[in-house]
Amino acid sequence: MVRVLARTPVTPSTITWFGFILALGAAALVITGHLLVAGFVVLIAGFFDILDGALARRIEQATPFGAVLDSTIDRLSEAALLLAILVLYAGEQSVMPILLVFLALLGSLLVSYIRARAEAVGLECQVGLFTRAERVIVLALGLLLSHIANALIIALAIIVVFSFFTVGQRLVYVWQQRKTG
Repeated sequence: MVRVLARTPVTPSTITWFGFILALGAAALVITGHLLVAGFVVLIAGFFDILDGALARRIEQATPFGAVLDSTIDRLSEAALLLAILVLYAGEQSVMPILLVFLALLGSLLVSYIRARAEAVGLECQVGLFTRAERVIVLALGLLLSHIANALIIALAIIVVFSFFTVGQRLVYVWQQRKTG
């Protein structure tokens, strides 16, 4: 796919924005209760998230701004999806799912924040069990299996537990780098 795209005028930033629009569409589908379709759209948006960076490297257009744009759009996409799920559960007035969404959003932002802060002070920090790709897959599976009782709540719980585990992994890793460096 990347080889085909490299022969077109499509830019990595165009793919980034297209993936974001898909994520917003998935969020709208969640809010309107079309969870199965939303799950498929989340997977497609995730595919575009992989393509943008691969295309940028392939056509030698990888730039610091492109990396920041991609990372920013990734956070916005994930937040839009989680906030859409929050809206879904707020309508049901379910406290536990609302708390899980809040913690999933917090955990996912912290995973990315720790890496960004570490890299800003000159430390490499690409470790961690549960990065964005894993969160997207688990969230998509939760949406795809939402017809099964509590599948989305279980997916959110998995995201919470493993995101905070990854936060711990990254903090320990950065601490160890500073300790040895």
